[in-house]
Amino acid sequence: MRTALTIAGSDSSGGAGIQADLKTFQAIGVFGMSAVTAVTVQNTQKVYAIQEMTPDIVHDQITCLFDDTPVHAVKIGMVASVPLIEAIARALRSIKRLPPVILDPVMVSKSGYALLQPDAQDALVEQLFPLAQVVTPNLPEAEALLKNKIADMDAMQVAARKISALGAKMVVVKGGHLGQGNATDVLFDGEAFQFLESPRIDTTNTHGTGCTFSSAIAAYMAQGWSFFEAVARAKTYITGAIENALALGKGCGPTHHFFELYRRAGIIGE
Repeated sequence: MRTALTIAGSDSSGGAGIQADLKTFQAIGVFGMSAVTAVTVQNTQKVYAIQEMTPDIVHDQITCLFDDTPVHAVKIGMVASVPLIEAIARALRSIKRLPPVILDPVMVSKSGYALLQPDAQDALVEQLFPLAQVVTPNLPEAEALLKNKIADMDAMQVAARKISALGAKMVVVKGGHLGQGNATDVLFDGEAFQFLESPRIDTTNTHGTGCTFSSAIAAYMAQGWSFFEAVARAKTYITGAIENALALGKGCGPTHHFFELYRRAGIIGE
């Protein structure tokens, strides 16, 4: 059985964070494990508060798993502060054969709550980018990392190159926020570009899409797929999850992580 480890925050509404990551891993056929960085108070409407775990606890959650179980991929999500980033980097650097690390640079929630402290962005780049096989920023995150506006596909390619130069081996710049026609992501492996396009789906139920997409990449890389193939498969998966999103709560509902299993079981239609 292939495995993947998520290092991220807990979402009490179940649509994002480690809950989304573990559901994604399981849906794709990978056994999921978790190192919790923080507990959030949130629902489909907004994030109300965050309580971080202590750095030593986060560090030890990671190392105890590697001491016991083969880990075939690592996904990193919300890491809010410098001490947590340093603890994660220290833990991962202690691993002799580090599997692919997929870093989703989570900065701000959909409701506008800051999930990365202002002084932590430099630490994220300096400490975790060099350990990451893949970094998956959306456009606002890429703009924050580069302190530059990204307004079109050409600018997305430039951004991918610049983010790669910050230390990440491979980059996925997600184009959903461009708001133009189809949703197109720019993939860069350090040498070549690929572009992944999908129909823009008219729904507000998109809670946890970034977490789910990056976790799907991690799951497929844990199964041995190459970067471009893993991202392509993850794009297909997240598109299906959004198409079958769940209208739960009073805000942005979650994607449907198990849509394919439900379809096969006859619980949802074709």
